Amino acid sequence: MDVYLGSKRVRLDPRASIGKGGEADVFDLGDGRALKVWKTPAHPDYAGQDAEQRAAEARIERHQDKLRAFPPALPDQVIAPLELATDRAKKRVVGYAMRLVRGAEPLLRYGEPSMRHGGLSSAAVSEVLARLHRAVAAIHDRGVVIGDFNDLNVLVAGGEVFVIDADSFQFGPYLCQVFTERFVDPLLCDPSLPRPLLSRPYSQDSDWYAFAVMVMQSLLCVGPYGGVFRPRSASARVPESARPLRRITVFDREVRYPKPAIPYRVLPDDLLDALYRVFVEDRRGVFPRRLLDALAWTRCPSCGVEHARPACPACAGAAPAVVKESTVVHGEVLATRILSTRGVILAAALGPGGLCYLVNEGGRFLREDRSVVMSGAPHPATRFAVHGSATLIGRGGDLVVLSPGAAPERIQVDCVGTRPIFDVNARARYWTRGGQLLRSGRPGAAALSGEADAVPMGEVLAGQTLFWVGQSFGLGFYRAGNVSIAFVFDADRPGLKDTVKLPFPGGKLTAATCVFDAGPSSSSNDGRGRPRAGRAWLFLAAEQAGRTVHRCVVVREDGAVEAVADGEGEGGSWLGALTGKCAASGFLLSATDSGVVRVEVRGGALVETRQFPGTEPFVTQASRLLVGPEGLFVVDAQAITLLRIS
Repeated sequence: MDVYLGSKRVRLDPRASIGKGGEADVFDLGDGRALKVWKTPAHPDYAGQDAEQRAAEARIERHQDKLRAFPPALPDQVIAPLELATDRAKKRVVGYAMRLVRGAEPLLRYGEPSMRHGGLSSAAVSEVLARLHRAVAAIHDRGVVIGDFNDLNVLVAGGEVFVIDADSFQFGPYLCQVFTERFVDPLLCDPSLPRPLLSRPYSQDSDWYAFAVMVMQSLLCVGPYGGVFRPRSASARVPESARPLRRITVFDREVRYPKPAIPYRVLPDDLLDALYRVFVEDRRGVFPRRLLDALAWTRCPSCGVEHARPACPACAGAAPAVVKESTVVHGEVLATRILSTRGVILAAALGPGGLCYLVNEGGRFLREDRSVVMSGAPHPATRFAVHGSATLIGRGGDLVVLSPGAAPERIQVDCVGTRPIFDVNARARYWTRGGQLLRSGRPGAAALSGEADAVPMGEVLAGQTLFWVGQSFGLGFYRAGNVSIAFVFDADRPGLKDTVKLPFPGGKLTAATCVFDAGPSSSSNDGRGRPRAGRAWLFLAAEQAGRTVHRCVVVREDGAVEAVADGEGEGGSWLGALTGKCAASGFLLSATDSGVVRVEVRGGALVETRQFPGTEPFVTQASRLLVGPEGLFVVDAQAITLLRIS
């Protein structure tokens, strides 16, 4: 497909794709600008979806006059249309060119506990929110309402904030008609419905409501309606999706606060009061910026909690006992504390030599034998992995492999957004670069000096490919423009099978992860000494029709899709989070805040077959799970616990 910027024809090449949303595809124009093109009803992403096709046609029609009337002189933080893209006849607007923001993360990531454990400080989050506050105020000063204001249309790059998706802004006679459930003001919704649905026009007040949601989500890693509502009275129960309409917030005593979230008592009382007034008492108006400017973060010297109060809310200065190793029995579970650290656990894996892990503690990166890998502090844009005695550190397009007694190996890798793309299994390392999936030919052979030893596994789309690898096979995909390709590959032999019919959820894909099992009998092998072929359990998150949807897709080694299940973000089910998953012997174990559950494929469906309530004290939905001969290892930010379940 071709579009036109003035008289210049632009071919929509998937290799130039830099983003895919629910409504549009985005391409790099190569001149410091990006091109956003709305999906037409004929787009492959809408195949078989009549409602989405009709919405696409209406959206394009709506923008014909709106984009030509777009208000000028908006603040620099707004990524506004610079030039309209049209069809060949120059009559129909199909998109627009805009400034390209490189190296950015959506504000959504700032509300993930993993970012905090990876080095993102509360002070840095506060500064970003203060800058966003100034941007919102400046947009309102121009008589414009953001409308569908959410943490996916706010980008952060180098500490600066940018508001994107400006084509949905509300101004003059042009109303914003799209919404995101987590951020839409319930005062604009019909309270009789089972979930929020925009029914009244946006206003500046609704923008400030959404801003307050971002403040809470970014500072505490939980939104106002997070957690699970468990009332004692059956008559008081409501669907989780209806909680915003009933103002049942995390401040409610009958809401179970999510374990991975930061306790809200780390915030000063005046900021907590402001959030309570917005979400419980329906107060509106400009969010008080002084509350953000006044935040003074400190780290408790006794327990390490970061807070903005006069005294630590966790211990009030009392030094906690340090537990190095302990064993407790809880129901059917025998739990042994393997590691407890004041630092943060960055990576962990089970290999032939047992449990390996990487900890940052006291300004040093330490392995499980307490050997020092290097000095410094983690950065939130860095990915870590352990591979036997080697430690992998990826940031941007650089992957460094540190092995005892050897010179550092440096590998150039592709990135998807800011994420360096690589993975490991027990035998090899894998990465993408320049449109190729590569495998290390032998341990230590992946350095640039040993490039001849890197084994090309197959061609992929540069800068757009995500993949994961298990012991026998790997799974990956890329999506760009009109192209959506999923593939499997043998972990040892070159070649990709790119005919996997992966059922992607509709909307904007926001996260993806994958775990592998080795089939019903992990003790058997395939004749080459590897575990027999099993399954890949792929987990996808998407913003779809205003709400967060999670999808699990089970894929066999031959590429056949065996089962699919959908769930909503949060809510406490095994699909409420993408994290906390491991697979073995033909089933999945999923950590929830209520304990570990077992999920199996039965008759083409995914069925929760067993709950392990005795694990509840030892896991959260953000825990990393590793299963081995000794039992189930639970890896949290500051502890590793071995669970033996009878």
